[in-house]
Amino acid sequence: MAGRRVNVNVGVLGHIDSGKTALARALSTTASTAAFDKQPQSRERGITLDLGFSCFAVPLPGAAEPGEALLQVTLVDCPGHASLIRTIIGGAQIIDLMMLVIDVTKGMQTQSAECLVIGQIACQKLIVVLNKIDLLAEEKRQTAIDKMTKKMQKTLESTKFRGAPIIPVAAKPGGPEAPETEAPQGIPELIEVVKKVKSMQMFHTPVTTAMQGDRLGICVTQFDPKLLERGLVCAPESLHTVHAAIISVEKISYFRGPLQTKAKFHITVGHETVMGRLLFFSPAPDSFDREPVLDSFDFSQEYLFQEQYLCKDSASAVVDSNETNKRTSQAAEGYCPRQQWALVEFEKPITCPRLSLVIGSRLDADIHANACRLAFHGLLLHGLEDRSYTESILPTLKVYKLKHKHGLVERAMDDYSVIGRSLFKKETNIQLFVGLKVHLSTGELGVIDSAFGQSGKFKVHIPGGLSPESKKILMTAVKKRGRAGHGEVAKQEEGTERPEPAQHVGLSLSFKRYVFDTHKRMVQSP
Repeated sequence: MAGRRVNVNVGVLGHIDSGKTALARALSTTASTAAFDKQPQSRERGITLDLGFSCFAVPLPGAAEPGEALLQVTLVDCPGHASLIRTIIGGAQIIDLMMLVIDVTKGMQTQSAECLVIGQIACQKLIVVLNKIDLLAEEKRQTAIDKMTKKMQKTLESTKFRGAPIIPVAAKPGGPEAPETEAPQGIPELIEVVKKVKSMQMFHTPVTTAMQGDRLGICVTQFDPKLLERGLVCAPESLHTVHAAIISVEKISYFRGPLQTKAKFHITVGHETVMGRLLFFSPAPDSFDREPVLDSFDFSQEYLFQEQYLCKDSASAVVDSNETNKRTSQAAEGYCPRQQWALVEFEKPITCPRLSLVIGSRLDADIHANACRLAFHGLLLHGLEDRSYTESILPTLKVYKLKHKHGLVERAMDDYSVIGRSLFKKETNIQLFVGLKVHLSTGELGVIDSAFGQSGKFKVHIPGGLSPESKKILMTAVKKRGRAGHGEVAKQEEGTERPEPAQHVGLSLSFKRYVFDTHKRMVQSP
């Protein structure tokens, strides 16, 4: 309540030429130097190129005395052109309420839809403004407004803005070149709807402190403002420059196609957009249904690597393990992990606070295509500040792949040993697998003991011994007819002359391999 004013930041977003700047002008009583397309480039091109700021004030609802306090509404006029989506995303992150401006003669357009998606991510309140109602024939005006209102209600039905107010206005009757003789229509009704949310900020009022989202005019002596670029003002040590980050991830349902590991996306954090490569992971199987933790990340837990973000449309994922395949099948049936994360590696470092909003998009997509370019959103949970994070930090991130190999028991050597095959390639260094546990399809547990010959076969020790049923299966074999001739003994040691079991006994080997383990060790659960 400093300065006896309470402020709310209202974003004005919508498709290009929907009349956003005209609406901001019609509402405002005070304009900043960046308002109403005052930049020379904006005037030359006839479109909004950057964020514009202006405000108006009304008596604060609920004040004890009339005029005792004011509700100040700061309007953040965002560009509408598709190529300026980075600026739109940046502007959306400092607003409390969003006005989605719709040209009533055209309805929802491509950038209208993208702005609606941004609104769902960045704010909790929405007002739909049906602009340009003066262009409707007077005798059919109300019918057309009612029809468009119903269309917008249907559009909002599946969003968190269901039931949001829809206000018809004519911000600039007659169009941008018309004289100022005719007053805007519907503006008092729109202002009435905006008196309902609050946040702190001053506008043309002296203050001693400021917070995120505030717009300030700062007097700095002996300083050329032309030397200043857009940046961040912050308290000491509140911002960190990071080269990579662990983020929570939620796919935007309107984005077509999968979110795949190793894919590159445009990553927007605050007002900065850089390219980033992603690696997706989810809770380990034993904590699949664990309650999500939204504002932190636990390095002590283990996580399962994913080839892509899992959702209902990820059934066609490329998988490399049975566990991932199982996850993908569950996702296709609508049963997805309650929380998923990604490691994002930035092509150049970014500076931001922890828990910043992160938006991933494909801004290189065709802006004329009728498709959503916004792919996912989340929070930056942990930034990796060390430039050498791949050696210093990533090895502590326990993301693993589950590997499964399957082979056959060729024959039993005795009650406690069998020879296995078809589990490894001929060139595999079997010594790396010595000591790992394998399971026989007949139920016994074995341990890989050594290589057997040079053809990829191996010896398995059965600590508990073969069961009578297993011995019967393995000993009921039909030996190959004929003798191998010269060198028979040596060849038999290598297993070239082998008995063929009447019934196959399978071998399965399962182990974890941690993605960021520089030694590429194979680990099995106790």
